[in-house]
Order: sequence, then C-alpha cells, then structure tokens
Amino acid sequence: SVVREINHINQRELELGVNGSWHDEYKDSAYVYVGGLNYELTEGDVITIFSQYGEVMDLNMPRDKETGKPRGFGFLMYEDQRSTVLAVDNLNGAKILDKTLRVDHVKNYKQPKAKGEDGEWVEAEEQSFNAKPEIIGAYLMLCLP
Repeated sequence: SVVREINHINQRELELGVNGSWHDEYKDSAYVYVGGLNYELTEGDVITIFSQYGEVMDLNMPRDKETGKPRGFGFLMYEDQRSTVLAVDNLNGAKILDKTLRVDHVKNYKQPKAKGEDGEWVEAEEQSFNAKPEIIGAYLMLCLP
C-alpha cells in the first residue's frame, strides 16, 4: 500500500542519514491531502483529529453532487506549514473508525470554484479560511490587561 511505501522511504532516509527530507519539497504549502476518511466523519470531526498538530485554517471535504454525502477524502490547510510535517508523519497510516488514513503533502492546492452571481462557476478571488476560528470582540477585551 501507499502508506507502507511512504513509511519505508522514511525509514531508508533515516538509515542512510539523508540530510534533506522529502518534506522539504513541500515547504511552501500548508495543505495536506487526507484520504480514507470514514463517510460518517463530519468536517468538525476531521478538524478535531488534525488540530492536535496545529491550527486548522481551511478544510475542503468534497461531497457527491447528487447525494450530498462525503466522498471520503479532503484537503486541509494549517496556519503553519510545519504542522503539515507533523500531520503527515503521525497520521498517515492511522486507523480511524476501522479505516486507514492516507495523509500526504499537497504541492499546489487550488481552492474549489464557486458559483458566481450569474450562476457560472468561477475561480475563488481570495483564500478561503472556512475553519478559522472567529475572533470575538468581548473575549479579547477580557484578555487584555
């Protein structure tokens, strides 16, 4: 399986004392691909699982256009790219609800298209942060000295 191959590559790099990691190739992307998701997992569940390695800023879990059900994979963005290394190293191959996760770096992620005012599909004009926590003004006032 792909998970075993990636783990084998990691082990060989350690044994050979390779200075540069394959993670370096993805140093400019804060996105990871997540495959093998149980269809019963919600976006909130996935954010909860992945937030142990950093703050999740965006999550795109495509759904079937006809049924609206999850398709079992997604793309997740961290606030800090270094979190992607932790997530890939620690969650790739993990079992969640009897399914094995495949977690890997994404080099060039593109935001999904959205319907414009005229109903046409258009490219996103700016980065979506659909998982970013909202800042609550009153909470900030309590925290300030």
